[in-house]
Amino acid sequence: MWNMAKKHKKWSLAGGMLCFVAFGWLTAASAQSKSPSPSRNLSNSVPISLSTSDRLEDATWWPTKGTAARNEYMGTSECEMCHADKAASQVQTEMAKASTRSMDLSRLDGQPRVTFHQGRYDYELIRSGNTVTESVTDGHASISQPLIFAFGQGVVGHTFLYQRAGNLYESHLSYYSAIKGLDITTGHPKADFADLSQALGRRLDQQEAERCFGCHSTASTTSNLFDPTQAVAGVTCEACHGPGSRHVRAMEAGQMEQGKRSIVNPANLDPASSVDFCGACHRTSGDVIQINTTGVETVRFQPFRLEQSGCWKRANKRLTCVTCHDPHEPLVHDVGHYDQVCLRCHSQALRQGQRGGPRNLVCKVSQVNCAKCHMPKVEIPGMHHAFADHWIRIARENEPYPN
Repeated sequence: MWNMAKKHKKWSLAGGMLCFVAFGWLTAASAQSKSPSPSRNLSNSVPISLSTSDRLEDATWWPTKGTAARNEYMGTSECEMCHADKAASQVQTEMAKASTRSMDLSRLDGQPRVTFHQGRYDYELIRSGNTVTESVTDGHASISQPLIFAFGQGVVGHTFLYQRAGNLYESHLSYYSAIKGLDITTGHPKADFADLSQALGRRLDQQEAERCFGCHSTASTTSNLFDPTQAVAGVTCEACHGPGSRHVRAMEAGQMEQGKRSIVNPANLDPASSVDFCGACHRTSGDVIQINTTGVETVRFQPFRLEQSGCWKRANKRLTCVTCHDPHEPLVHDVGHYDQVCLRCHSQALRQGQRGGPRNLVCKVSQVNCAKCHMPKVEIPGMHHAFADHWIRIARENEPYPN
């Protein structure tokens, strides 16, 4: 049932946390047979973001592109042989933990049983070993399903998937870490469902399932065939750097230059392409225009928000996602950690040394915890989590959310 031909279509806004991965992705450029085309630039203005559908059509390799054959993937253990330090730290990142098949004790904060009530339905998740089963009852009858995948590292929470009659379903309930309990999955209705089956979860169509697995796992689509049963849980090295078989063979043969050209190289990307690379899962500006989303929901689309910033437009190619976030390392949550990045431009010394060049404003209030003021956290109703807004700006208290 899972071997389905891949179709390149424009995205729809997927419901719930399912299609949103952890914060801060590695940029990388395809060098397997050709490099990605740079973003279009008009009259030397800021490079223009492209939609991911355009990138997938144009680039030989791009995140979520499923054209490579399964036997081209070597696995993280092969990467470890030459890149031990990076591989060891990457497995601790939020991306590496973006999905799991095993409902180990890190899920549900170790609780053996959690419950939830909505309308005439009572829900229950019960753990038995590494298996979690979800059930729902209306007081007269009940149904249950074992959960086969959990999406989300746990900073926000986990959204669950189950399988029935060969189809994938997204659970109506998600686990939210802030409340250490269940609530309605983002995007699901708070309706009085017609039957228990609808109350348990909603069926994912092929396009939505393919995109969700493409961002939360590795190699779920190969040779343009979607097969999540073969997916590698989490975002591994090859999800960003591309399948490594050609690289490994060339390096083993001593063909160093060929080896370098046959694996993704992040240094080959211009700034807009670099941000769009992360945006393959976190949403580019072009994607947000396509799906026509506005309001606080867009705070989760960090590449889109970043490109609205004055810092992006005036940073002279110094600011991309990886300027602040090392994708091989766990996300740093201490806002003070990022001061060093801000002060590279926004310092008195730099301002005086750049006479005749772009003017870099110097904060008159403080030069510590810059992100706390200039990247305010915004909570999306129902998600029980405040996301840092990557639209870097002078944010004033009680001002409207800038679209």
